[in-house]
Amino acid sequence: MRIGVVIATIGRAPEAALLLARLRRQSLPPARIVLSVEKPTDLPPLAAAADDDVEAVFGPRGLCAQRNRGMACLDGDCDVVVFYDDDFLPSLRSLEGLGALFAAHDDVAGATGLVLADGVCQGGIAAAAGEAIVEAYDRAPPEPPAILADLRTAYGCNMAFRRRALDGLCFDERLPLYGWQEDVDFAGQVAQRGRVVKTNAFAGVHLGVAKSRTPGARLGFSQMVNPVYLVRKGTMRPAHAARIMGGNFIANHLKALTPEPHIDRRGRLAGNWAGILHLASGRLEPERIAEIRA
Repeated sequence: MRIGVVIATIGRAPEAALLLARLRRQSLPPARIVLSVEKPTDLPPLAAAADDDVEAVFGPRGLCAQRNRGMACLDGDCDVVVFYDDDFLPSLRSLEGLGALFAAHDDVAGATGLVLADGVCQGGIAAAAGEAIVEAYDRAPPEPPAILADLRTAYGCNMAFRRRALDGLCFDERLPLYGWQEDVDFAGQVAQRGRVVKTNAFAGVHLGVAKSRTPGARLGFSQMVNPVYLVRKGTMRPAHAARIMGGNFIANHLKALTPEPHIDRRGRLAGNWAGILHLASGRLEPERIAEIRA
C-alpha cells in the first residue's frame, strides 16, 4: 500500500519540520511527501526538507489551491492520499494503520482519524505537550484498525482518501484563504463514490497553532456564507449547516464582551453580520471573503 502525504503550509516552517520528523519515523514509511507552499520561506529548514522523499510545489496561497496542487503531484502514484495540517503530530503507527484499513475495506473511499487533543479548542497546545500526548499513545498496545462510524464528513487536519476515488475531484477553490469547511465539502464529494468513515486506524494531536490563521472578521464571514454555499452545492446537509451557523452566531454574540484570549470574537461577530448582509443581498460568493478587512 503506497501512501502519499500532502501538507499545505504557510508561515509555519518550524511546525512543518516537526511533522516531517514524525513522518520519517513512521512504522510504514510514506511513499511520497509533498509540501505545498507559496514561497521558499514557507519551507522547513533545508536539512529537514532536502531528502528524496520530500518535494515542494509552489503557487498562490489558499488551503484549497495548495491541497489541489499537492494532490496533483501524486496523480496515479499512490494508493492512498493523506492530508495533514502542518501543525498536526501523527502517531508513528498512523500510516501502517491506514494501509491496513484501506486494504481490509475495499468499499472505504475516505477516512478521518482520531484527534487525541485539539489545540484549536483550547488556544493552542505547546509542541512539547503535544509530543508527550502522542508518544504516550504510541507506547500503549495498539488496537486493531476498526471502523467506528460512517460519516459524510472528515476533519481536515487528519484525513485520508483512496486515490482511485479522487479522479476528477478537487478542493473547491471558491473557498479561498483558509477555506473554512473545505474538508466537509471534499468528503461530501468523496461520499458519493464510497464510504467515508471515522476510524481508530490513525491518530495524532492537532496543536492548533494560532499564527497564519484567518483573521476574525474573515472567518466570521465564512461562518455564515460557506455553509449556505455548500448546502446549495449538495455537499453539506441543511441541518448541519443550520447547527454550525447558529452555534457560531450565538457564541460570537454571547462572548463578544468577554472574549477568550485566543479568539477574536468581536471580529467574528462583525464578519457574521457582513455575511448575513451578503446573503440578504441575494449573492452567494464565498470568495468575497478577500474583500473583508482583516
